[in-house]
Order: sequence, then structure tokens, then C-alpha cells
Amino acid sequence: MRVLRNIFDFYINSSVHVALAVVALSLLSYLEYGILPNFELLIFIFFGSITGYNFVKYAGLAKLHHRSLAKNLKLIQIFSFLVFLGMVYFAFLQTWEVLLTSALLGFLTLLYAAPVLTRNRNLRDLAGIKILIIALVWAGVAVILPIINQPEIGFTEKVLMFLQRFLFVVVLTLPFEIRDLEFDAEHLATIPQKIGIKKTRLLGWLMIVVILVLEIFKEEFNPVNFSALAAVALLSAYALKLVDKKQSAYFAAFWVESLPIAWVILWFILQILV
Repeated sequence: MRVLRNIFDFYINSSVHVALAVVALSLLSYLEYGILPNFELLIFIFFGSITGYNFVKYAGLAKLHHRSLAKNLKLIQIFSFLVFLGMVYFAFLQTWEVLLTSALLGFLTLLYAAPVLTRNRNLRDLAGIKILIIALVWAGVAVILPIINQPEIGFTEKVLMFLQRFLFVVVLTLPFEIRDLEFDAEHLATIPQKIGIKKTRLLGWLMIVVILVLEIFKEEFNPVNFSALAAVALLSAYALKLVDKKQSAYFAAFWVESLPIAWVILWFILQILV
């Protein structure tokens, strides 16, 4: 049992789970429009997500150098390096448009983690900006990268899908901000810090309603797409209802981050049934 727990913790802490969530959202950008997925791009996104997330989480510990780390962090560091090599390999298989967009999103991630403002401050230290950067990068990866070379998808459709994914990621991030309420510095001005937990839940529920409404404005109403979205919206709303400052270690890191994966699974189930 201890071995399984260690494997599961490594799965979470090494960012494999969150990377699968990013890939799930990216896959949806293909599925919702009946486009054959580019699996080389999805693998590139998977490796890139692990690389980016582990850099953000562990760069401060490593101080951007190969200094001595605790045993489990050393393992994650080695794993991250191998994943980085995989990302570089699959980068050579991508178009210039994808590479340039990825570079821009990667640079934003670097600014988020590295002390670029002052010696000890980065973009996530700016008041209220942390959640926006996370949502922007996720939406950029999950929407722009898959459809950048898909001219058959209209501009309005792309904008609506980007807004949906952006708001969805904000909703997913709220449980993390509530969880970290006791630990985040006051200058971060996170949403729960500014308006409290109850109003944060209400804000999240409002954004879920907006996400559903945006689906109605798309050019063609697809019952499978809407039903899968509505189902994951209900799950997200229920997660917000359950979330509190005191939560299990895996509530946000596993269950909340599983929602994009659940969205894809629900889409496939409904595609079979409808």
C-alpha cells in the first residue's frame, strides 16, 4: 500500500496528472469540431505541460540551478529533464505557428516563475494576476495550439472556445486559491482573499453559467458538445460547493484537476449513446 501511495504521489507531484488535464482540454478542441487529432501535437503539449509546471513548482527550490535537492525532488528533477528532452524532440515535428505560439506561452510561464520584477519577485507576486496567467496559458495551449492551423473553424468560434476554456480554468483554480487562503501572502490579493469563500463560490457558479451561455452563441448547436459541457459544469459547481480551506490533500490536486479528463470521457460516452 505504501508503494502504491508513493507512486500516486509521484504521479501528482511530477505534474503528470495536470498535464493529462491540459491534453484533455486540447483534445476537446479537436473533438468538438470533428477534426482528426494531431497526436504528435498532443504529446508535445503533454511533455511541455510537465516541463512548464515542474519549472514553476520547483524552480525556486532548485534556484534555477542543479543544486542538491531532497531525494523525491531529485527524482522529479531527473524525470523532468527526460520529459524536456521528449518535448524538444516533438518540437521538431511541429509547425512554425505552433512553435512561435508555444514560445510565447513558455516565455509567459518563465516570467510567472522567475524573479524578473525584482530580485525576489515574479509575475505571480503581482496582486490578482496569478489566476489570470494560469487561465491564459491553459487556454492558449488547449485552444490556440490545436486550432491555429484549422482555417475551417471561424474566428468567432475560436474566440468563444477560448473564452470558455479561460473561464473554465479560472473556475478550476478557485479551489486551489481557497485551499491556499491561509498560506498566500496578502499582497497576492487572490479572489478568496478579496471577497471571501462564499462569494468566491458564487463567482465560480456565475462563470459556469456564462460558459454554458457562450455555447449557445456558437454557429452550430451540437447536442453532444453541450451535454458534455453541461455535465462537467455540474461537476465543477459541485466541487465549488464542497471546497473549503480545510480539504483533503488530493481534493484539488487530483479530483478538481480530473474534471477536464472527465469532460473528455463524458464526451465519448455521449457520442456513443446519442
